[in-house]
Amino acid sequence: MKEKEIKQTKDLDALDLQIMGHLQEDASLSNLSLAEKLHISPPTCLRRVKRLCEGGWIERQVALLNPMRLGASLGHIVSALVEVTLDKQGAEHLDAFEAKAVADDAVQQCWRVASGPDFILVVQALSMPAYLEVTSRLLTQDANVRNVRAFFSTKRAKFSGAVPLPKV
Repeated sequence: MKEKEIKQTKDLDALDLQIMGHLQEDASLSNLSLAEKLHISPPTCLRRVKRLCEGGWIERQVALLNPMRLGASLGHIVSALVEVTLDKQGAEHLDAFEAKAVADDAVQQCWRVASGPDFILVVQALSMPAYLEVTSRLLTQDANVRNVRAFFSTKRAKFSGAVPLPKV
């Protein structure tokens, strides 16, 4: 860890952790509502949230869509966990595949992993033909892809983007 990152870690206090805990549960909370929950003034709350965003503690705020509801409305959503093993694992090869995967809109998550495949991708596609297009773009046209295993979701039992925080 870089020296600046270590210093930033020490700059987090109990109130920062509480703010992040509330926001990762519901990022749509107004500043006033968040301040009331934390028993602090709205200007203090706003200043703290801004500092957490600018410091990189809060990466971004997004709306999480429900793929099951969308699937019912749009016809079908294919969710797949895809293991990818490359033939050559040099840094330049790993970086090249990662850049390609990250740039593809159908790839929801891209994890570089060790002790097994090189990557695990979470892929969302509007249909099986759309999924096949993704695999063609990312996997079959890339001569460095050695092995692919895909697992298709039949039910989403849990989905959370929350990071466990210490209890304060």
